[in-house]
Amino acid sequence: MFSSYFPVTDPTWVFFIVLCIILLAPMIMTKLRIPHIIGMVLAGIIVGKYGLNILERDDSFELFGQVGLYYIMFLAGLEMDTDGLRKNVKQVAIFGLLTFLIPFFLVYLAGINIMGYSMHATLLLCCIMASNTLIAYPIVGKYGLQRHKSVTISVGASMIALTLALLSLSMIVSLADSGSSVPMPVTVLLILVKLVVYCVVLLLVIPRVARWFLQRYSDAVTQFIFILSQLFLCSAICSLIGLEGVFGAFYGGLLLNRYIPRVSPLMGRLEFIGNALFIPYFLIGVGMLINIRALFYSWHTAYIVLIMVVIGTVGKLLAGYIVGIGLRFPLSYGHMMFGLTSAHAAGSIAIVMVGRNLQIADGVYLVDNEMLNGVVMMILFTCIISSVMTELACRQIVLHNPVESEIGKSGDDEKILLALRNEETMRELLGLAIMMRNPKLNRGLVGLNVVLDDMNVAMNQAKGKALLEKAQKAASAADVRMQTQSRIATNIANGMIHAFKEYDASEIIIGQHVKKTEGENFWGLFTENLTTELNRQIIIARVTQPLNTIRRIQVVVPSRAEYEPGFHRWLDRLARMASNLECRMQFHCKPATLSLINQYIQNIYPHVRAEYTAMTHWNEVPKIMGNVKDDHLLVIITARKGTISYKSVFEKLPQEISQYYKKENLMIIFPDQYGEPVNMMTFAAPQKNEQLSAYTQIHDWLTYHARRLKKIVHSS
Repeated sequence: MFSSYFPVTDPTWVFFIVLCIILLAPMIMTKLRIPHIIGMVLAGIIVGKYGLNILERDDSFELFGQVGLYYIMFLAGLEMDTDGLRKNVKQVAIFGLLTFLIPFFLVYLAGINIMGYSMHATLLLCCIMASNTLIAYPIVGKYGLQRHKSVTISVGASMIALTLALLSLSMIVSLADSGSSVPMPVTVLLILVKLVVYCVVLLLVIPRVARWFLQRYSDAVTQFIFILSQLFLCSAICSLIGLEGVFGAFYGGLLLNRYIPRVSPLMGRLEFIGNALFIPYFLIGVGMLINIRALFYSWHTAYIVLIMVVIGTVGKLLAGYIVGIGLRFPLSYGHMMFGLTSAHAAGSIAIVMVGRNLQIADGVYLVDNEMLNGVVMMILFTCIISSVMTELACRQIVLHNPVESEIGKSGDDEKILLALRNEETMRELLGLAIMMRNPKLNRGLVGLNVVLDDMNVAMNQAKGKALLEKAQKAASAADVRMQTQSRIATNIANGMIHAFKEYDASEIIIGQHVKKTEGENFWGLFTENLTTELNRQIIIARVTQPLNTIRRIQVVVPSRAEYEPGFHRWLDRLARMASNLECRMQFHCKPATLSLINQYIQNIYPHVRAEYTAMTHWNEVPKIMGNVKDDHLLVIITARKGTISYKSVFEKLPQEISQYYKKENLMIIFPDQYGEPVNMMTFAAPQKNEQLSAYTQIHDWLTYHARRLKKIVHSS
């Protein structure tokens, strides 16, 4: 019935469908914990002619796809950390050569002897498997190990491997185009000469032109267009002399690296337009070329995928552990080096698409459908392997070498942001902030009220400003300075995050969401967004009585909390509050953590009356909740997903609080965590880390309705 309408050819509808895919695919892939780059390719498979045949791969996909291909490699060059390469040049060079040569050699043997590919196709596959993408790097940032020696060496080695892979790719393309009339040594020599001349000329010209232009023209649009023109100039010249254009894009990024800082507005614009349009368009176009049905016609494609994954992974594994053993590194360093260098993503797709477009005979291309399908599936598996190994290595390194956060320990960066929404909770939240602040620093507080941009924005903003004035007067009465800000936002969480960044706050205190209906989320609409988008301390409080009437603070601490960078910060805040309130503190956690807490209290706050109770397992928390009295304050130290002290039982915390601790005084603390800035978004890294995966939410939904059905049956 609808077959006559497909595939869609109207440009307006084509662009609309593509934008919908770009919008929805990352959301779905985040829920399923699948890299976004794979999500875009899968979306292309679904809408392409081998899927539902919704779209046809027309000229727009050819044009935007080529731009996206160059854009991927250009950004890879721009984001290279050249300083890390210089500091560990010998070790980086050794690991870089081995992590390129070992997989290259193993894949070459497998391609010729096992998979039966031609020499040119095998060499192209060697380039793919010898290079790698640092897709697991955000995991390293989360643990604060960006400057760890094994990480620095791995990042530098990835640069070398990618550069060698692109150089080899240019040679392979030239050899495949030149035919058999020219001897191979002569062809290789000509390629090297052209490559050297190309690199030297651009090295002398591009940086000087860029410096001159950027010094004289500061207009945002003008600078953006200039940088794009340099990208395509480098690619066009590279193609003109017979080399592959993707190398020109990558080399252009390296040349402009120092002139475009990572945190500059220009870099933000370049990443935005690439990640928002060009790169997704390219990835969707790649998916539309893949015939997923071929996987079901025979086992040969699955066999090819298995060989690619096993041989390529073994090559990276050997390189990582050989270098680790040779340099006498701990085993965890080897895990890290293998984990970071074992994934293949955007660069692999860029290389395979070069071969896909290279015709070596009439109607015969260097890369066939089978190899294309195999490479895409290989990317998915290696991304999973890389993420798991990097996570394991980070945990081992942190556990064996605890990293103390100087910020958290000293507290010299203290600037408390207080999010206020209503007058009922304002005074108690303000009281908490005053009790926790360090008066010796005399930093003051920041009061914030965020108003949703809707029909009632004017009225709500007036109420918010009045609330902030009352808070400011109350703070002045306690001889505490308070800055205030009332801001309008289309998203409450984003407004709070932006204010947090503007004031360079050290932590934020917010009131707990009050559920108005039974089915409402425990955390509310925006609390989860705050915990995932901010890596600094978040305190969620529910105070039902005046603070000066609290007799005891009960603190529940998870195991391994001492390894978190924010350990000293929350401990300092609670100890200072107990000192100001002159109440007792009681800590519940494992003996190893209790010992460190006791040492800190004795050294910094010896006058605080603290008690220590061993808690063997987190399952004892409901029992502790039952023993907390009305004039006590229960403090639960939790953690964000994926951190060293995170436990899967934390997902049940909302249900346990709702069941065992409904109305009493409560404080939930998310400690400081290492991580990337919230605006660092690429298709290699998730744009949003969901607290609950799709699988967990489905399980909770089924459990909830099963309980309701059981109640209905019993009542009837």
